[in-house]
Amino acid sequence: MHQTAMKKHILSTLLLTLIMTTNVFSSETWKEKLQIELPLLGHRNWIVVADSAYPLQTAPGIETIYAEADQVTVVKEVLATLAKTKHVKPIIYTDTEMKFVVEANAPGISAYRDTLGHILANQPAQVLPHEQIIAKLDEAGKTFKVLLIKTPLTVPYTSVFFQLECGYWNAEAEKQLRDAMTAK
Repeated sequence: MHQTAMKKHILSTLLLTLIMTTNVFSSETWKEKLQIELPLLGHRNWIVVADSAYPLQTAPGIETIYAEADQVTVVKEVLATLAKTKHVKPIIYTDTEMKFVVEANAPGISAYRDTLGHILANQPAQVLPHEQIIAKLDEAGKTFKVLLIKTPLTVPYTSVFFQLECGYWNAEAEKQLRDAMTAK
């Protein structure tokens, strides 16, 4: 009996610790998480701002957090936070499908498209089919960290994908380096 009581006490203690730890993590806001993670992220990492139907992915490198905030607000915050960094810059992707979603099937899509268009007007955004972006993300998640911030937005094909690149080195410098290495 004593061992049974001891086992119950240990299990209760472990469960309580798990609950307390979960509460600590869940009380951390998405903004705090972004601030904590961004200095650790670099070339080949991703940040995704997703709508509410975006699936919980199981790749080990993909961490999903929930933001109880307007998706446009989250996109603006991610852009503003990335603009303050020197070590990374984003390649931004949006879904091709978003252009073809009609208001009758997805109320709010027109306003969202307009707003997102203004936000990304001066950004190097690329438009690709959703499955192509997901394939890139899945591949990256096998080796590299992906921070996925899920929002309550209920409009399809509205996720915004930020593939991080080195902020202080560019493709031309890399090409020159590789050319110099092969010339010797």
